[in-house]
Amino acid sequence: MTVLRLATRSSAQATAQSQAVADALMTAHPGLSVELVFVETLGDQRTDVPLHSIGGQGVFVKEVQRAVLDGHADLAVHSAKDLPSITADGLQLAAFCARRDPRDALVGAALSDLPAGATVATGSVRRRAQLQAVRPDLQFVELRGNIHTRLSKLPEGGALVMAVAAMEILGLTDRIAQALSVTEFVPAPGQGCVAIECRADDTATAERLAAVDHAVSRVAVEVERAFLAELGTGCSLPVAAHAVDGVLHGFLADPASGRHVARSVALGPQGTAEAAALARELRTELGAG
Repeated sequence: MTVLRLATRSSAQATAQSQAVADALMTAHPGLSVELVFVETLGDQRTDVPLHSIGGQGVFVKEVQRAVLDGHADLAVHSAKDLPSITADGLQLAAFCARRDPRDALVGAALSDLPAGATVATGSVRRRAQLQAVRPDLQFVELRGNIHTRLSKLPEGGALVMAVAAMEILGLTDRIAQALSVTEFVPAPGQGCVAIECRADDTATAERLAAVDHAVSRVAVEVERAFLAELGTGCSLPVAAHAVDGVLHGFLADPASGRHVARSVALGPQGTAEAAALARELRTELGAG
């Protein structure tokens, strides 16, 4: 029997989505066994500080990637939104699984039901910028930890923001008060999609992973990643991009000034050129260099 070792974070969400990948691979390849290899990341270790203060994007993936590069695992499973826009040296993005619901959601109360000055808990600068654009009266507090820890920190009389996909995979959608529109509250690039990496020279594993690659989701996420890549790895501004039905919705904000810009563009056959152009347009309009 062939055994594949799958590196993943040990959180409930990461474990559930990794087990779903393992089950899909074993169904597609009878005789294959997939074992989970749990890895603790910097993002898991430092739940006492905001994500952006310890590096933001990438803090949940580097140690998982290292397990594959060092030969302790054969593949790594990530939430696609956690991946930096540039693939790590020595790895390849071998599969993008069928995307779950990409929307953000409010837990506790719908946006229209929140009283003036209500408190919203979220660790995402993107979510804060988008909510503040439509409700400048809202107050925000930091939110870190695993899904169940975050749900236990619902502000009194307020709300917290979660990804619908995370609630789905853990069977917690009954807690959702309102799912937010992807056009007004644009998700993070890759949100709702699971990405799988393997070593760049591991042809056999890549061929097996092709069985769970979802073409429509791959195209959409690659467009969103092209938008993010155009802004550069050093961009620390709130960024959002979501491609659906041949249209890319983009969002960029400047927390210092409170300004934000948002626009949608029709995509061509590949979409990445239009994504890069939209990123440049929004950056110029915002005056972000």
